[in-house]
Amino acid sequence: MKVPFLDLRTQYQFLKPEMAPAMERVLERASFILSEDVRTFEKRFAEYTGSAHVINCANGSDALEMAFQALGIGPGDEVLVPAHTWLTTATAVNRLGAEPIFVDSHPDYYTLDLADAARKISQRTKAIAPVHIFGQSAPMDYVVAFARQRGLKIVEDCAQATGTTHRGRHVGTIGDIGCFSFYPGKNLGAYGDAGALTTQDDKLATYLRRLGNHGALAKYDNDIPGRNSRIDGLQAAVLNVKLNHLSLWIKQRRAHAARYDELLKQRGITPPAQAPDSAHSYHVYAVRVPNRDQVRERLSAAGVETIVHYPKAVPFLGAYAYKKHTHDDFPNAVAHMNEMLSLPMFPELTPEQQEYVVAQLAQALGR
Repeated sequence: MKVPFLDLRTQYQFLKPEMAPAMERVLERASFILSEDVRTFEKRFAEYTGSAHVINCANGSDALEMAFQALGIGPGDEVLVPAHTWLTTATAVNRLGAEPIFVDSHPDYYTLDLADAARKISQRTKAIAPVHIFGQSAPMDYVVAFARQRGLKIVEDCAQATGTTHRGRHVGTIGDIGCFSFYPGKNLGAYGDAGALTTQDDKLATYLRRLGNHGALAKYDNDIPGRNSRIDGLQAAVLNVKLNHLSLWIKQRRAHAARYDELLKQRGITPPAQAPDSAHSYHVYAVRVPNRDQVRERLSAAGVETIVHYPKAVPFLGAYAYKKHTHDDFPNAVAHMNEMLSLPMFPELTPEQQEYVVAQLAQALGR
């Protein structure tokens, strides 16, 4: 049996009767930029997340950089970011002339460790950027208390967490600004790059909308130096179709995760832990295994596709060699980068596929 890590082809076949007319309407109207489809998506995503404002942008990386800029982050400032995540949480800080300060991971939940964050605070620290990694919510009650006591802004990196809630609130609506990616493989994915920002703050929303549209709210109303960062009409049409199905897809992901949990326990393999107060959306279902690379090779030979999120923690990438970090600086992140293995996870995953994945994993581990 072959089990893909992600199966967007099967999803497309299911969506095809809705997708073709939606995209055809965009082509017939020849409305490609700042179109009705974009505004409709912003409104619907605001309703889905419970956000006062949704501002479309070109991708999740732009969302992060725009968020930090809107909050006044610049040269000489520092931002607390997780060590074990995708690198753009950090590089968005660098691009504004500020400095990312890396924080170790929680040993069980993989989100930012606030105890380590407290040790990294300096007079130059201006913001904290919790990542809701794999779809697991960061401990936002504690993050908010931590930040407010120290006068820090909060940028939530929700790139992997569409559908995740913390104590009933959708992530991205708890800090100052939330940043979303709609890369094709996400829980809610476009057919290309797309992203969005969420905020409850009217002034921030206005600034962000200007910033992503050449500094203008209307043509030639260029009051600030802006940039070109927008969702096009075709991608918005795709997202509007997929949004109709997102709640069901999240339920399916959670059901698959529960089934994986039970199957793994039966084989003596520890499933990933779910943090208290987090309604995980399982963008990624990652287990920790010894001899990870050998196990992955054996699974590949058996037809099971897996991914490693992430083989190097961000401080150990070449881009941050200047910081001269050692593995002792981030013991939990180092353990995670050496042991994490992400199993196939998508709404259309079948029970038979899951049973095969776990059976092959157990065999690779000698269980």
